[in-house]
Amino acid sequence: MDRERVQAVALHLFAERGYDATSVDDIAAAAGLSRSTFFRLYGSKEAVVFFDHDALLARVEERLHNSGAEGTLATVTDAVKLVLMRFIGEGARARARYGLTSTVTALKERELVSGARYQSLFRRYLSSWGDGSPASELRAELMAAAVVAAHNHVLRRWLRGETEDPHTEIEAALAEVHRIHAVSDAEVPAVVVVPSGTSMRQVEAAVRRLVGSSDTAT
Repeated sequence: MDRERVQAVALHLFAERGYDATSVDDIAAAAGLSRSTFFRLYGSKEAVVFFDHDALLARVEERLHNSGAEGTLATVTDAVKLVLMRFIGEGARARARYGLTSTVTALKERELVSGARYQSLFRRYLSSWGDGSPASELRAELMAAAVVAAHNHVLRRWLRGETEDPHTEIEAALAEVHRIHAVSDAEVPAVVVVPSGTSMRQVEAAVRRLVGSSDTAT
């Protein structure tokens, strides 16, 4: 059974008759299915709109798991591009779904849950490479939220027809996420431990020598 075809039939009926006015029986009949087969495939009328989201989330999770890299922000931003490219690849179906989620409360709530699942996945991945401290956990949460926000910003612009080049925009948006967190890293104060009795002048001279040798090395 071509589940994408059934989804396309459902989206067409929703656009033609309205979501609330379209029943499961209407979709099943138009798709040439029995009512029981429809429920076996999708479980509900809501689910037909998002039937492939679980599989996409699983692909992203597998991408993170098999990255072979440490839990870096770059790994997560690379993985989130899979999601954007998948939706862009759907074309008209993605825009039809957006029209529904923008107007039907139950579908809008389900979409929010879907976004939260991606954020949770990214947070867990980033957190697993941290030291478990509250600061590390907060940083993982903030980075995950920033990645999802950047993705959603570009996706919605594309869905609304406000950009014809989402590929360039997602690169720019994710680069901004990297820039923000790079600035955050740079602002973390350094802690210097020195022997008792060391003067500030001696500390300053030692730091200058260290910085100078580091600059020479690069």
